[in-house]
Parts: sequence; C-alpha cells; structure tokens
Amino acid sequence: MAWNWQVPGWPDFRYDDAELAPLEQRFLLSSGEVLGAVQHVNSAERDQLRIDLLSDEAMKTSAIEGEMLDRRSVQSSLRRNLGLEPDSYPNKPREQGVAEMMVDVYSTYAEPLTHETLFRWHEMLLSFDKRLEAIGPYRQHEDAMQIVSGRVDRPVVHFEAPPSAKVPDEMERYVDWFNRTGPDAEKPLLALTRAGLSHLYFESIHPFEDGNGRLGRALAEKSLAQNIGQPSLIALAFTIERKRKDYYDQLERHQKTLDVTPWLVWFAEAVLEAQQVTLDRVGFFIAKAHFYDQYRDALNKRQAKVIERMFREGPDGFKGGLSAENYISITGTSRATATRDLQDLVEMGAVTRTGERRYTRYWLNV
Repeated sequence: MAWNWQVPGWPDFRYDDAELAPLEQRFLLSSGEVLGAVQHVNSAERDQLRIDLLSDEAMKTSAIEGEMLDRRSVQSSLRRNLGLEPDSYPNKPREQGVAEMMVDVYSTYAEPLTHETLFRWHEMLLSFDKRLEAIGPYRQHEDAMQIVSGRVDRPVVHFEAPPSAKVPDEMERYVDWFNRTGPDAEKPLLALTRAGLSHLYFESIHPFEDGNGRLGRALAEKSLAQNIGQPSLIALAFTIERKRKDYYDQLERHQKTLDVTPWLVWFAEAVLEAQQVTLDRVGFFIAKAHFYDQYRDALNKRQAKVIERMFREGPDGFKGGLSAENYISITGTSRATATRDLQDLVEMGAVTRTGERRYTRYWLNV
C-alpha cells in the first residue's frame, strides 16, 4: 500500500473548488460575525475573553492527544505570556509550554512561516519531555515514523511518514508552499482550502518526534488568521476534540491519496462549527457581564462563590444543573442556609429552577 507521499505527483493535492465555494463564502460571513461580536466586549473584559478562548484551545489541542492539563495553570501561564497581571496559581511545565506556544501563534500570525518558527513552537511545547532525542530540530532517528495502535505484538499501522532523511527537503518545500499560498502571496488559496491543506500536508510529513498534531493545528490557526487579517480566536481544537475519532479517521483515509476534496469539506465544516462555538462563547461572555451588572450587589458571599463557579463551567453550565448538594459542597454551608440562598437567587431572577424535591436543579438565567 502506498502512502500519499509515495504517490506520483506528491504533494500536488487534488480537490474540487466548486464543492468548497459555498463553505468558503460562509466562512467569510461567519468571520465578520465573530469579529463584530468581539467588538461588543469592552476593552477591560476583552483580555479575559482572550484568556478563556485561548485556554480552551490549549486544553483541547492537548486532550486530542490524550493529555489532560490543569486549566488554572494554563490560564495563569497565558496571563503572564500576554503581559497581563499574573495570579498566584503555580505554572506547571506542560501548561506553561502549551500556553507559551498558543500566545506565540496568536501574536505572530502575520509573520511568514520559517523552520525557526516551528522549532520554537516545538521547544515551547515539549521542553519538559526528557524522553525525546530531539526537541526543536526535525526528527533524525532511523526508525520508521509510524502511527500505530493495537497490541505490541500485533500492531495496526495507520500511517507511515517519510523517513527522517527526507524530512529537511520535505519541510523546505512545505514552508515554501505555506508562504506562497498566503492571501497576498504568489499563489493565494482561499482560507478554508489553505488551512485544511496546510494541516493534512504537515501531518503527512510528521517532521517531529512528537507534538505533530498540536503543531499541525497551530499551523491551521495561523493560516486562518492570515486569511482574515487578525487572530481568529475560533474554537478549532475544541470542535475537533468533540469529533476526535472522525478526525483521525479522515486523516488516515486521506494520507493514502492525493484526492482530498472529502477531507477539505470535513475540515471546512469543522471550522464553521468552531466559529459558531466561538460566537456562542462570546455571547455567553457578554451575558455574564450583563448578569453581574444586574446582580453583583445583591449576592451574598456564598451566592457569589457559587455563581462564579457556575460561570466557570461555561455556556453548558453544570452537567445536569446545579443541585443543593453542589451548593453545600462549594460553600460548606448547612442545608437550611443553602435552601434559603437558592430560593433567594430564584426570587431575584438570577437563576431558574427545574424539577422537584431531590430532582430540583438550578440554572443561570442568562
């Protein structure tokens, strides 16, 4: 079986522009909606919105690879790397590394891609990992770079990348392609087409010992940001993580062919879904600001603590809703006090109530 990099014509991917055209048009319209929505967040709160969106992406791009991070450590690291007032939460090495990379992607999106850019991201992401032979440079080991699953004695090979000796030439061609297809470059490609190709192309070379998935998604973000002229802040990794199995299936299928229209359609639809997630999150952030404008002075310390905890769960809130037991656990108060506090929140309109007795649940009224 031949992999895509072994097929005659590599890396000239083939795709149907007409099938992608309506998706590209929707992307431009949605990009305008996202940018317009962010403008409704005042400047003092925009920094926190950036922290929330970037930390979600940092968490989810790691989760796709099966790595769970400490959200508060990620957010603390983001604050420091963005030059904002730091908090006292400790910065852990993994969280610091991915936060540093996310901020670099965000702040240098307009710069041309270079090998040094990729080396820098790789060092940020994996400087803590003592298992790797090479952190920064492209892989150099003689063993085949394979994506495998299954038992050690009966592995299933999903993909085999070009041998390490070919990586420098492949990456030279990749970097040149990325820069020549930018919006103001020699051979510009439309936004979704370029981002989808940049990701598949990079993953097919798999140039590093580890971290290729996270770097590949960062390249897609950089590509999208260049095409819209500012950091995209869309929930791409957040959306892909929810489609993780399908994402890997699509990559595997299209690393055996140069006909990639289905991959580009899949990726484009994921980007469009990610834009809608971001719109929902910006709307939630604005609703949160309005909520506090209305209720901040009416909340006692216990209620304020619980409300803050509910907002931290995001637009979907507590899974299944907030229960009296949740309230007691968060505040350490008695059941009688919890009942009074919750009833007070309902009466002032800060939360709504559903269910009866032990099935009673509370929801933010935003």
